[in-house]
Amino acid sequence: MRFEFSTATKVVFGQGTINEAAPAARLLGQRAVVVTGKSGRLMPEFVRQLENVGVSVSEIHISGEPTVAVVTSGLEQAKDQTSDLVIGIGGGSVLDTAKAIAGLASNPGSVTDYLELVEAGKPLTNPSLPYIAIPTTAGTGSEVTCNAVLAVPERRIKVSLRSPKLLPRLAIIDPELTYTLPPEITAASGLDALTQLIEGFLSNQSNPLTEALCREGLRRASRSLRLAFEDSGNASARADMSLSSLLSGMVLANIKLGAVHGLAGPIGGMFTAPHGAICARLLAVTMETNLRTLRTRSAQHPAVTCFAEIGQLLTGDAYARAEDGIEWLHELCEALNIPPLATYGMREPDFEEIAQKAMRSSSMKGNPIALTEHELIGILAKAL
Repeated sequence: MRFEFSTATKVVFGQGTINEAAPAARLLGQRAVVVTGKSGRLMPEFVRQLENVGVSVSEIHISGEPTVAVVTSGLEQAKDQTSDLVIGIGGGSVLDTAKAIAGLASNPGSVTDYLELVEAGKPLTNPSLPYIAIPTTAGTGSEVTCNAVLAVPERRIKVSLRSPKLLPRLAIIDPELTYTLPPEITAASGLDALTQLIEGFLSNQSNPLTEALCREGLRRASRSLRLAFEDSGNASARADMSLSSLLSGMVLANIKLGAVHGLAGPIGGMFTAPHGAICARLLAVTMETNLRTLRTRSAQHPAVTCFAEIGQLLTGDAYARAEDGIEWLHELCEALNIPPLATYGMREPDFEEIAQKAMRSSSMKGNPIALTEHELIGILAKAL
């Protein structure tokens, strides 16, 4: 057995740890570019803390998911300010944007030079600027991953800027920052984490370390996602979801996932839809297809046993079957008001293009069994 494992250089988790960010930043740089969401609700106090320790701040506010144009603009600002430190404080889109800026600020050329499916997909050769990632949602785990997902609207695709050099120098996960999340974001982001944990557990690249992380994350997410959705201030549930998200990011950074993410990438590139909501809608029906296909074409595959264990972890029932876990997911998505994919404009004529793009995706290589274009189209039809 051989496997590798990478994560952020340092991870700090706990209530109130946001207050440790400024002193840590001062050890890494003096001129920070801070990327945050459109509202920037945390910024006035955060900037004050940074300035109090002698770190100057240049702010970048973004809305929506990151695009090549957004990263290019941020990169120019970072270079104009001769920034020597990047901080991302926000959801997955913010953290991916900041991660890309940190990586590209110290490497020559344009953003697209380093993107597969767009240009040559060159590797980053120089280390990133020091990067601190501070999530304010509990879903993507971007604070410990080595890729940034960027949209290329003119090509209707999403692609990853991927390199071990993109791993953050410091990840600070403070569950208190998630208390004010609206229910719909709690649901979508939480189901994104749950998807990463389930697909990671079923991945044909899993190893004992990622499997252990998945088990722990699944236990916590299954008991706390609905609680966090219904009671935003439930401290225990919020801590569970923040930790589940962190664990899912550690898994994602080290193995390929599966068909849910393989399909979600093309859908997100073609339609304006939250990544977490796409994954949530696809998850249960993809599991049904994978389980049926495994039983039909490879009944002795070890993933068949993993499906049963997922059912037990999700339901808390030691005697649960694979089907019980899938039914639990269907019921959860209904309780969390996850909309059908048609809500975002997807229609049956789009299925073939999505399926073909998905079959070429990196994520699809981790699916426990190869699915045909016809099987992928079947998943899309059920999720529509």
